[in-house]
Amino acid sequence: MMTALAASAGVGAWMRLGSLSRVARLSRCMPFKHNAVRRHRIPKQRFRVTNWPAYEAGLKQRGDLTFWLDEAALAGWQAPRRTTPGGQPRYSDLAIELVLTLRLVFHLALRQAEAFSRSVLRLLGLELAVPDHTTLSRRGRAFAGRQPRVARHEGPVHFVLDSTGLQLFGQGEWDAEKHGRARRQWRKLHLAVDADTGEIAAHVLTEGHADDAAQAPSLLGQIEGCIATATADGAYDSDAVYQVATRQHGLPPDVVIPPRASAVPSTDDPAAQTQRDRHIRLIAERGRMAWQRATGYGRRNLVETAIGRYKHLIGPKLRSHPAWSAG
Repeated sequence: MMTALAASAGVGAWMRLGSLSRVARLSRCMPFKHNAVRRHRIPKQRFRVTNWPAYEAGLKQRGDLTFWLDEAALAGWQAPRRTTPGGQPRYSDLAIELVLTLRLVFHLALRQAEAFSRSVLRLLGLELAVPDHTTLSRRGRAFAGRQPRVARHEGPVHFVLDSTGLQLFGQGEWDAEKHGRARRQWRKLHLAVDADTGEIAAHVLTEGHADDAAQAPSLLGQIEGCIATATADGAYDSDAVYQVATRQHGLPPDVVIPPRASAVPSTDDPAAQTQRDRHIRLIAERGRMAWQRATGYGRRNLVETAIGRYKHLIGPKLRSHPAWSAG
């Protein structure tokens, strides 16, 4: 018995020693946690605000709430009398759109949007009736298919392309999640974002397995005006993207897409090299980070921000729609 206990104690001691030696090996690979005793040699980063009054005023301005209501919207609050048979609408489309806009901005439910709009008009001293939540739900369907048009620019515009996945939920969602009787349906939303304003200039909704590079011609074809640059990630590294960019009238845009790590130039002649060949040569000479700084590849974070705002606006779950289910 004593021998067995001694043997077990010896094995346990060996295991503990082995664990300590493993921690010692890992400590040499982890730069911050186990090397904290030597981090006092690195000076702390300092921030110095030189315009403190303006900076403080800007922080206060973030909490300021200002409403600008157009006189035309107030004058056209009541709906004009219709000339065809049927019920007479009480509120104009402009009034419905104004309340729905407040609901969209402040992420309100229909009843909350009704009460919020009524309180705003009361604070402004306006005696106007506010559409109830039933009217907003019924007449709000007419605004679902509207697509705002992006204002055209006089000069060339920089665009950034990217895509994101959207999960569709329909009837029987809880039963499918619990019992696994139906597979999740996905759609992919492809976007072209104006790098200067952050507006979505073009969009395409496809199946979840659609290729990103194959949708670039559709995105660039929706854009009105001259394209200065088209920036995208490595998923758009395809000849079709470069070819559709060269079809633009006038000066062709600069296509900023990182080539694959194994990519090689199509020719060694500098005069006959394409944009992709020049990207490959620049990355080989200066490195990928220097290529990103030289080409302005950092603009791609703008489309990531736009996608984040879009998903925050509609929520992580997208309800199924008959038009989307039909493909």
